[in-house]
Amino acid sequence: MTVHSNMRLVILDNYDYVSEWAAKYIKRRIKDFNPGPDKYFTLGLPTGSTPLGTYKKLIEFIQQGKLSFKYVKTFNMDEYVAIPRDHPENPKNAHILDGNATDLIKECNDYEKKITDAGGIELFVGGIGPDGHIAFNEPGSSLVSRTRIKTLNNDTIIANARFFGGDLSKVPKQALTVGVQTVMDAREVMILITGAHKAYALHKAIEEGVSHMWTVSAFQQHPQTIFICDEDATLELKVKTVKYFKGLMDLHNQLIEEK
Repeated sequence: MTVHSNMRLVILDNYDYVSEWAAKYIKRRIKDFNPGPDKYFTLGLPTGSTPLGTYKKLIEFIQQGKLSFKYVKTFNMDEYVAIPRDHPENPKNAHILDGNATDLIKECNDYEKKITDAGGIELFVGGIGPDGHIAFNEPGSSLVSRTRIKTLNNDTIIANARFFGGDLSKVPKQALTVGVQTVMDAREVMILITGAHKAYALHKAIEEGVSHMWTVSAFQQHPQTIFICDEDATLELKVKTVKYFKGLMDLHNQLIEEK
């Protein structure tokens, strides 16, 4: 890797291109890592609607035999508290916080230990909220926070009502979430930001200082961060910022080329 700038911003035309680029990047990282029975690739995964297109592409790669998750361990970023789990149990390599655990604090601490025992996270993929939060680290969260119980603010509850048939009373009021520091500890962080409603958050994330009111801004200080966004998400950025990063696209595209 000969990219010297700490923070990279990849700007693509639309959501579908973002999904494809991100999936190709994840595929390339896993292949370069060359995981095996004694060396698992650890991948942090976000919830929400932004990564769905990327997941779809990754599933396609797996179905086409271009990628295997056999030696990949996944850690999900967050889970609601007290939500009925009627989906089948996940395979042993997929780790999800249990929002139904009797001792939620112990569940959070154990999760951090599982990540450490797995050798840390190789690549953490994240999405953000319109208020610039990563996972459920809402505005005002400590930038050195670890996995913990978080009471959700109104904006988040309203934003997530669409997953509960629009019924606010059905949206859980608490969640378990990895902390900002948990994500910062990953060797690499990839953040997906799409849509005009995320444009102000992207501006805050990369054009202003680090602030606990916009938790995604912490990743300016991460040695390996790659932001992937669509045109709509760049609406609040300075023209020169967009020009600068678009000028680096040839370099960025080398990161996903087939070897």
